[in-house]
Amino acid sequence: MTVEYLPIVFFLIALFYSSVGFGGGSSYLAILSLFLTDFYEIRSTALILNICVVTIGTIVFIRNRVFDMKLFWPFLVVSIPFAYLGAQIRLSQTVFFLVLGSALVMAGVFMLLRFAKKKLDSKKFSNPKKSLLGGGIGLLSGISGIGGGIFLSPVLNLLKWENPRIVASLASVFILVNSISGLIGLNVAGTFKLNNELMLQLIVAVVIGGSIGSYLSNKKFNLKFLGVLTSILVLYVGFRLILLHGFDIKI
Repeated sequence: MTVEYLPIVFFLIALFYSSVGFGGGSSYLAILSLFLTDFYEIRSTALILNICVVTIGTIVFIRNRVFDMKLFWPFLVVSIPFAYLGAQIRLSQTVFFLVLGSALVMAGVFMLLRFAKKKLDSKKFSNPKKSLLGGGIGLLSGISGIGGGIFLSPVLNLLKWENPRIVASLASVFILVNSISGLIGLNVAGTFKLNNELMLQLIVAVVIGGSIGSYLSNKKFNLKFLGVLTSILVLYVGFRLILLHGFDIKI
């Protein structure tokens, strides 16, 4: 694949991920690593694209009255500072991609389990449990350079916390606030860098893809096919990162 096809690929990624409330940061990271040489440029670019996609989703969810801050705030209050702290942790490129790849494999498995007939029956969460879950995922999102909704949403769906549209709206908001917090953390740590050559094209591509995906998500279409496809994409990206960077470890 050449650079000219990146906007098309990113459009499709944004479409798939936004249809289930995600931003696509994990796949942006994986693909950008093939074309950009600066590790910090990759993280910064992926976070900005993530923010572009989930901002659209968040606005759409609010307009459709799916967004409910009374349900969401316990997940967010601890995750935001933890995402900020996680973004300031300096990892080597190899360790970073191995951590990200492993986390994505787990997320992909949970996403597939979401479509299983049998689910756990733990719908009720206390606020401390919500904060603990949100804080842990917030820290992981800051370290990995993605918003964290891809980890939070599958767990909540598996536990039948709320209906999938409410979970998707939480994931969208969760990704937005943690991506912004992570971006601030990168800037404070002096690791925020951008390559502007493709930035505008990629932003346009993900905004269009994210708009279509968010529209589908909020129109109550049967998104099982896109959900399964997104799960497979997440697993593929995770395994690919592990295979590519696992051999770089020096023993």
